[in-house]
Amino acid sequence: MIKCNFAELLGARKLKIADVVRDTGINRSTLTRLYHETTSRIDFDTLETLCRYLECDVAQLLEVVDD
Repeated sequence: MIKCNFAELLGARKLKIADVVRDTGINRSTLTRLYHETTSRIDFDTLETLCRYLECDVAQLLEVVDD
């Protein structure tokens, strides 16, 4: 299973989804699905934008965990 750490990264930086939407232009529904870990896919462009914005690498944003 792949776990998305988007919510934890936002919390650590004291950011809200609205901040990310405003600063990156990524659709709010996309970010909400990532935040609640209900998404089934992510575009490479979105992944790159988030990693650059949050100053993290892909491994910090997404990780493989055992079920």
